Amino acid sequence: MRFVRAVFALPGYWLATALALVWGAPLARFHVARHGDLLVCAGLPRWAFGRGGTTIGAVYLTHGSVGEAVLRHEAVHRQQWRRYGLAFIVLYVAAGRDPLRNRFEIEAGLEDGGYRRRAATAAPSGAAPTAAPPTTAAGADAPDAPAPTAPPAREDRPPRPGAR
Repeated sequence: MRFVRAVFALPGYWLATALALVWGAPLARFHVARHGDLLVCAGLPRWAFGRGGTTIGAVYLTHGSVGEAVLRHEAVHRQQWRRYGLAFIVLYVAAGRDPLRNRFEIEAGLEDGGYRRRAATAAPSGAAPTAAPPTTAAGADAPDAPAPTAPPAREDRPPRPGAR
C-alpha cells in the first residue's frame, strides 16, 4: 500500500497542490497563510471555488471562511488528498453532491464544515412536512444554529454555489 501511495497518490497530491496555488495565489493577491499543513488562499472571488471554500491538495481556497472549525474540517480534506491523490476527485464526485451523505464530508466533520439541516417547513393540513435543503454556514455567513433533534422527512440537494 505504501508503494501505491508513494508512486500514485503523493505525486497527484503535490500536482493538485501546485495547480491550486497557481490558481488561488494570484486571485488572493498572493496573500497565502499557513495554518498547520494547510495553505489558505482567502479573499478569492466567490466564483473561484465551490460552496464556502474548496480544498485542493494542501490549498484551501475561500472568500473568507477561515474559522477554527472550518480549518479543522479542511485539514481533513487535505489528508484525504494525501491518501488518494488525484483519484480523490473521482471518489469525491462518486460520493455524491449531498454533503450530509458524502462520506468524505462526514469524515471531515459535518458540523466543523458548517453543514446542518434546516428546520422542516410547515406543510398544508394533511400533508407530510418537507425538509428544506441543508445549508452551510461557512459560505452563507449564517449564524450558527443547533441542528434539529429529529431528522426531516426527506432531504433535498444543497444550494448551488453562489445561490443565496
